Amino acid sequence: MEIYILLGFVLILSIYLGLELISKVPSTLHTPLMSGANAISGITLVGAILSSGSSEFVTIALGTAAVFFASINVVGGYLVTNRMLGMFKKKDK
Repeated sequence: MEIYILLGFVLILSIYLGLELISKVPSTLHTPLMSGANAISGITLVGAILSSGSSEFVTIALGTAAVFFASINVVGGYLVTNRMLGMFKKKDK
């Protein structure tokens, strides 16, 4: 029971610290942070692919769902990053 209290405390603390950190980041640094988050999601995608190759049905189902959601996160993140970087390019007349 104590482990769940500790895990809940860590979750609430990480949410608070994440919100505080993101609110202090200047807008010019959001693109590099997005790219870093996409790299981490790519690592998650590799782990999800590995776990979906298991022999148990529950692991296959959860791994497949993880592949689906991590793929959406990676593709969407790179699209947003590309759009943000496009805002810094010079406009052709």
